[in-house]
Amino acid sequence: MIGVLALQGDFEAHLDALGRAGVAAREVRDAEEVLASTGLVIPGGESTTFRRLMEGTGIEEAIRAVAGRGDPVLGTCAGAILLARDVEGPRAASLGLLPMTVVRNAYGRQLDSAVVRLTDLARGVLGGESLEAVFIRAPRIASVDPSVEILARRDGDPVLVRQGNVTAATFHPELTEDRRVVDVFLSGRAST
Repeated sequence: MIGVLALQGDFEAHLDALGRAGVAAREVRDAEEVLASTGLVIPGGESTTFRRLMEGTGIEEAIRAVAGRGDPVLGTCAGAILLARDVEGPRAASLGLLPMTVVRNAYGRQLDSAVVRLTDLARGVLGGESLEAVFIRAPRIASVDPSVEILARRDGDPVLVRQGNVTAATFHPELTEDRRVVDVFLSGRAST
C-alpha cells in the first residue's frame, strides 16, 4: 500500500494518478501511517508549510525510515524540495535524502507556470517519446552528486532524478495521463 502524505498540497491528484495506474494507495497523515506504507509520495504544495506541519510529529523520521528500508519514495515539486540535501532561495531545512541542491520557485511565480514537453529523457528508463510536464512555481535542481541519475532535463537542467529508491520531480506528473513517472517511482528499490 503506497502512502501519499496528506498534510496539504495536491495529494488527491496523486491518489487519482496512482489509482489510474492500478496501484493501491491511501492518504497518510501521521508517522505510524507513513511507516505502515510500502512506498511514499510527498506531493507538491508549499515546502515551508510541510516542514511546519511535520515538526514534532515524527513524520520526518518515519519518511527517513521508509527510504532507509528501501521502499520507493517520490517527491514532486515541494516534495522534491523536502527530499533535497540543500535548499536555496531562501536556504531552508530539508530531509536530506537526495544529494542535490534545489532553488525554490526558480522557474518563476504562479503566473509563470507552464506545461512543457520534455524531450531530453533517459531513453533506457523513460523511452524515446517526449514527456508532458506541468511546472507550477517549480524548484530548479541546481546540482546533483554524480551518484544521482538524471532521468529528464528541461533546458539542460535536471527535472527528474533518482538515486536508488528515492525519486524527485520538480514538476507535477500526477496532473497528466502519462504514467511513466509512476512506473519509475514504483521500480525504485534500494540495492542491497
